[in-house]
Amino acid sequence: MSLGPPQLEERMGQFHLSTSPWVKVGSKVQKFKVGDRVGVGCLVDSCRSCQNCVDNLENYCPRFTLTYGAKYIDGTITYGGYSDFMVTDEHFVIGIPDGLPLDAAAPLLCAGITVYSPLRYYGLDKPGLHVGVVGLGGLGHMAVKFAKTFGGKVTVISTSPYKKEEAIEHLGADSFLISRDQDQMQAAMGTLDGIVDTVSADHSLLPLLGLLKSHGKLVMVGGPPKPLELPVFPLLMGRKKVAGSLIGGIKETQEMMDFAAKHNVTPDIEVIPIDYVNGTPP
Repeated sequence: MSLGPPQLEERMGQFHLSTSPWVKVGSKVQKFKVGDRVGVGCLVDSCRSCQNCVDNLENYCPRFTLTYGAKYIDGTITYGGYSDFMVTDEHFVIGIPDGLPLDAAAPLLCAGITVYSPLRYYGLDKPGLHVGVVGLGGLGHMAVKFAKTFGGKVTVISTSPYKKEEAIEHLGADSFLISRDQDQMQAAMGTLDGIVDTVSADHSLLPLLGLLKSHGKLVMVGGPPKPLELPVFPLLMGRKKVAGSLIGGIKETQEMMDFAAKHNVTPDIEVIPIDYVNGTPP
């Protein structure tokens, strides 16, 4: 199946996602036809035979192939959204519902599924739960939107006071904590059912663990370059959990995309001309 030239420039991370109508399909393709609105996320291949693949968890296959900067089995390099065209197995293609703009759909294939999957898997998608979101970047703002759509109460935790207005007024978060403000953090101790930590920089986990109720879950989706210190006693005192999550399988990604279209959950994006990819945006 051939995907045509990308119709957007995804600004939340590397240019690795692409959405477009199909321009050509192979004779054995069954899921899609020419002209269908589709997208390709972070994966374009996996072994298809390990237990993770059998369980629709291609994202945890030890032999998965990333959409960008990886090698296919034949040795060719994947270029993701930098490609003029992409040839992709239909299994790794996501259908884009008609009501969802293509430019808004592309970041959902990475940032969207990265936070949707842990919210669902760790049971933080139940109405009335109090969910914390650490960091308000590409991942964080999508975590706020999905958690609110699930019916949760959301607290944004950030080092940046200037993001309070964006979190509450624009994204609809219920409250905002400055993580460096000890009084604010102390007042909020033991109030959160779970936390989605989207930060990829070095930061302390101890204050976050203190915010959790007993049986609370701290789910890491950011990737700090250096190991973080994990204090054990806060885990013991409340049976708390620290876990991780990496994007999502193809089946769950399609589920996420359909959910986003149904509930109008879209990322905040900026679309710029492709000519500015290596320069300064206008």
